[in-house]
Amino acid sequence: MTRATPRMLLALLTAAPAMAAPAALGAQGLPVFAPVNPVATSRSGVYFEPYRAPHAERWELSVAADYASMVELNTPDDRLTRYVLDAEVMRVGLRLARDLSPAAFVLAGIEAEGAYAGIFDGFLDWYHDALGLRVRERDKRPHDVFTYDLVLPGGEIVQRRPAGFFLGDLRAGLGVRLSTWAQTVVSLTLPTATGPPGYGRGVPSFALLTTARTALHPRLRYEGSVGLGYTPSTGPLSPIQRDAFVALTSGLTFRPWGKQWLYANLFYHSPYYHDTSLRALDRKELSLDFGWMLLTRGGREWRIGLTEDPEPGGPAVDLILRLGARF
Repeated sequence: MTRATPRMLLALLTAAPAMAAPAALGAQGLPVFAPVNPVATSRSGVYFEPYRAPHAERWELSVAADYASMVELNTPDDRLTRYVLDAEVMRVGLRLARDLSPAAFVLAGIEAEGAYAGIFDGFLDWYHDALGLRVRERDKRPHDVFTYDLVLPGGEIVQRRPAGFFLGDLRAGLGVRLSTWAQTVVSLTLPTATGPPGYGRGVPSFALLTTARTALHPRLRYEGSVGLGYTPSTGPLSPIQRDAFVALTSGLTFRPWGKQWLYANLFYHSPYYHDTSLRALDRKELSLDFGWMLLTRGGREWRIGLTEDPEPGGPAVDLILRLGARF
């Protein structure tokens, strides 16, 4: 796959921590981001949790919907291993958060998910052509046909099937604000997924997420995080699964006018698998999440965004359309 990388934006996100300096901060921050590719979500519970400003001990509700199209086609020349994922994935999540004190808060969330053959392959071919991108994997696959197959080292064949609707793993978290610019969250997922094998973790997962933010300018905010996670190996893929994970993020929000914000967030996640000879499984994930947010007078937030894969070859997704609101 070849792709034009937004080099200037990536460079700015990488350099932003060096420019950071303490300054007055507003409440607006980046949106939550978690991978959507099932080979990733079935392993790690590490994600990006933005800094949460105090909310006067009231419940806060967030709603988010992601719809992703992905084609991963790894067929090495030796043909001893194989990995094909051609699917469209939907995820709708509900999150609740509440302050326990000025410093502590709790989080809880549940998601409804689905994996389909899809209907957008033709549109995405047009989209990539319009941007001057060539996605060779898409050239080799028929439109709107679901495939999720693996041939593992040793010859074992694992085939996953589509799923119209199922519940994902339940997530709960406890957060502590270390200051007005930093927080740490301990996150736990429970194996409550009701879908077929390959879409839930099957075991509890743990994550420790630390986020820091600063104002670079009255209209420009920086936010970055470090995440550490552990998920025990399980199932037929356990010989190739990694147990420990690291994630790093670096993002900016910019207010061009009024209460409208533009955002971009670079998400890095360490590899989920090892020694498969399949680069889409053995390599790190790198995703660029970007979009637009509107903060209303009543404190509600509305947003629309996209997520792209700036470094082909890993488990990041070709394109994710994201919608969200916070009340």
